[in-house]
Amino acid sequence: MSAYNKNDVAPVPPMGWNSYDYYNTMVNEQQVRANAEYMSKNLLKHGWEYVVIDIQWSDADAGNQNNRNVQYIPFSRFNVDEYSRQIPAENRFPSSAGGKGFKPLADYIHSLGLKFGIHIMRGIPRFAAHEHMKIKTHDGSLITADMIANAYSTCAWNPDMYGVNFQHEYAQDYYDSIFELYAEWGVDFVKVDDICRHVNDNFYEKEMEMMAAAIQNCGRPMVLSLSPGPAIIEKAHQYERFANMWRITDDFWDNWKLLKAMFERCEVWQKHTGEGCWPDCDMIPLNVLGYGWGHGEWKCKFTDEELRTMMSLWCIFRSPLMLGTELPKLTPECLELITNDEILAMNKNPNQAFLASDSSNEDIVIWASEIPEEDGEGCYNVYFNLSEEEQTIKLKTSDGSVIRDLWEHKDCGSSLDFVLKPHGCAAFKISAE
Repeated sequence: MSAYNKNDVAPVPPMGWNSYDYYNTMVNEQQVRANAEYMSKNLLKHGWEYVVIDIQWSDADAGNQNNRNVQYIPFSRFNVDEYSRQIPAENRFPSSAGGKGFKPLADYIHSLGLKFGIHIMRGIPRFAAHEHMKIKTHDGSLITADMIANAYSTCAWNPDMYGVNFQHEYAQDYYDSIFELYAEWGVDFVKVDDICRHVNDNFYEKEMEMMAAAIQNCGRPMVLSLSPGPAIIEKAHQYERFANMWRITDDFWDNWKLLKAMFERCEVWQKHTGEGCWPDCDMIPLNVLGYGWGHGEWKCKFTDEELRTMMSLWCIFRSPLMLGTELPKLTPECLELITNDEILAMNKNPNQAFLASDSSNEDIVIWASEIPEEDGEGCYNVYFNLSEEEQTIKLKTSDGSVIRDLWEHKDCGSSLDFVLKPHGCAAFKISAE
């Protein structure tokens, strides 16, 4: 098949759901289907379309009672095929039985009008290398996993993989083979872990390049998402060349300090959004979280004001939007938060946003972006209160343009006095009548 432009795969920031924030390593097929069905019924019309299964889907023992004290099982022998490629655990994903892999589940998700994604760790299974299991090669040569593995390239927090030695002549064959398998399954989105924050290391950079080449070689367009962050701003050109998304933070959770810190990260990356390349603020934790390993379910700790601030920043900055929760448990208030089409429109704006704060008040951060003429012309202005005190703001347009409050869904004339609660925000579209 002919090559395609990887930037065409994600012309706007991808929007969807990821299993990790609620299920951790333990999600199963029934739960994925339930979340997909909810998305199709309630969220698809607002742009939410990706259903992504996160880490450890090939491990039959993830979440078993004997493993509740560890997130990633040491020396686990998870499921692989004859070519050292991970395949779904049948006890958790029964439709994969008989060598079908994720194809039946992907087909079902596609039938709902949605797109299907999976998480993988960078590299090749360690036990496949230890046991000299074979890999699939383009010419039928007998090459085993130990021959292409880089035993000195390991993940600091997950014991499953060795890196792939890009200097071996058959290294690309391994990555080609796994993405060929994903294409057969119907995968639309691949989140690759243990790579994003390490691209100063030549081995990591080359593995990113091999994955991007493998997606081209498989002939099926797929979004390439890189984790974990923080990404390295000096390597922005590398991410932009090979990936569609890259994390600019470590794991993001429901903590105000982490949300406040995201403003600085967005400022650093504000000139690197667009044209199929999206710096990623990580998943959107809301409602209920943490059913998986070590926690039990808890209610999201963000206040209503902080939830609006999170959604507004992610949207004006144009981060990918990946929901982290159990969708069927969403409250009406949370559903309203994530289906506000006037707020979501900022996320699809073709123009980059920029920090436009008035230095007269350091507690107020203002982000803005221009709206192109074909979309009505004007600008978005979002005001954020990062302080612990209420702030009063006066907004007046110089040319009589109309101020529309995007959260309250109302026009406010050409001047407005408003109050921002601590950690709160207000989002406006300013345009001619």
